[in-house]
Order: sequence, then structure tokens, then C-alpha cells
Amino acid sequence: MLSINPKEIEPAKLQGYLQSAVAPRPIAFASTLDENGMPNLSPFSFFNVFSSNPPILIFSPARRVRNNTVKHTLINVQNTKEVVINIVNYDIVQQMSLSSTEYPDGVNEFEKSGLTMVASEVVKPFRVAESPVQFECKVNDVIALGDQGGAGNLVICEVVKIHINEAVLDANGMIDQHKIDLVARMGANWYSRSNVGMFEVEKPLSTLGIGVDNVPQFVKESSIFNGNDLGKLGNIEAIPTEEEITIFVKENFEIKGILSSEDAQKQLKKAKEYLDNNEVLTAWKVLLAKQ
Repeated sequence: MLSINPKEIEPAKLQGYLQSAVAPRPIAFASTLDENGMPNLSPFSFFNVFSSNPPILIFSPARRVRNNTVKHTLINVQNTKEVVINIVNYDIVQQMSLSSTEYPDGVNEFEKSGLTMVASEVVKPFRVAESPVQFECKVNDVIALGDQGGAGNLVICEVVKIHINEAVLDANGMIDQHKIDLVARMGANWYSRSNVGMFEVEKPLSTLGIGVDNVPQFVKESSIFNGNDLGKLGNIEAIPTEEEITIFVKENFEIKGILSSEDAQKQLKKAKEYLDNNEVLTAWKVLLAKQ
């Protein structure tokens, strides 16, 4: 058996062991506002419910291991004492992942992830309309657990309003665990889907993904693509160039045939096939190809 003294290994490796062993973990999709009213949206898997009376949720935005900096969410909850915790199900897992990209201060992750802002009723931060359950919270306390990279910060939240999509309720008005289709975080790229099993979500780029806001409108308006498809399309560093698309079409007889048919639906459906196989750049080439 491998035995480890936590003080004798690198923080990043220790974090990997902890996150892979203590899993699956629910995800707090935290929406906050900075002092100027700019929205911020970010997921955290150090999260759970700790009390029902009063209703208390706790999540922990840790200091970054690589450079000991803190996340915008932590700064915002310290300054404003408010947060909305949105629950993540399978329908929004790719968009949730894209939102964790470390965009610079002032960038709206709602827009980058293609998720919809909905006004809250008690607190100021926005809710995620696509989330099946949304908790408006007042922040009772923030407890720092250390001052080095990897140190957590316990954000103790009291729920002041709950919003539940009626589509996930059973005949008795309670949440149906099959309908809500929750996902949880595991180690590395792995997630767990509560009623299916494990699956992978490619981590957002260390550089900046272009975001769903840069996906063409005709794609976003098409019923062929869902939120997870849009999240994948937004998680690339750059859109393929015209030269790359031209070469792709020239070498692909099937795509030539689809383009010559002048049936836009065939073109979109083919792109969807590539997305389902996680061939995202190829999907982009199909979407942007022209006769």
C-alpha cells in the first residue's frame, strides 16, 4: 500500500490524490456580483449541504495551487455577502465546464458559457435559468483555511430562497432523482452522471476558449444543437481558418456531397455527429464550410 505524508509531496499531486479519492462531489455553480455589479459565474466541487434548519450550504473556493492567487468568486462573496448556488445537471455540464475558464476580470461568464441570467428575488446575483435548482443565499461567514496555494476558504451560505424547475418534480411535488439527472465531479477529466455512470469532459483550455458568444447565431438558434454542444464549440482557442476549411472540404467527398445538396439541415446534422464524437474542430469546419 502506498503511504503518503501530505507534507512531503507537491501540493498539486496531493490535490490530485484528494480529488480522485474523495468523489463523486456535487458541484456548486456559484453566481456572484463584484462591487461594480459585474456578474461572475464559476463552478466549485468542494461543496455540500451542512444543515437544514437553518438551511446551510458550504462551498470552498481554494487558492490556486500554481501561483497562490484567489478567484473572483471569493473576492465577491467577501465584499457583497451574497451568492446564488445553481445545481448542475447533465444538460449544462459542458457549459458549466467552459465557465471555469479563467477569463480576465470584467468578462461575463454567463455570456461566454451561453447560459441565461435570471434576476433573483432576494439577493442581487443572477440565477442560471438552465439550472434545475437555484439557491439564493446570504453569506454568513468566510473562513480561510490557510494562506498557501491549495488552501480552501469555507463560504458558509444561508439559503433565503429556493427555485426548482417543476419538470424535475415527481407526483408528490418532490425532486425526482431520475428527472433531475445530476452530475458530480471526480478526479482529472472525469465526472459521474447519477443515473448512468462515469464520463469525461475535456478540461477548459489553459488559454482562453472563444466562448459560446462567438458561436454563429444560426448554430445557437438550431434545434439540432443542445447546450452541451454549444459548450464544446466554445471551448476552442481559435476558429478554423478559411484555408483549413477549404482543405478539409477538398479532401472530404462526403462533405462535398452534403454541400452540393444545398440542404442546410444535413450540414448541421453532420456537424452534430462530429460533436457527439468529440471531434470539435472538425465540427467547426463542417459548420463553416461553403459550396
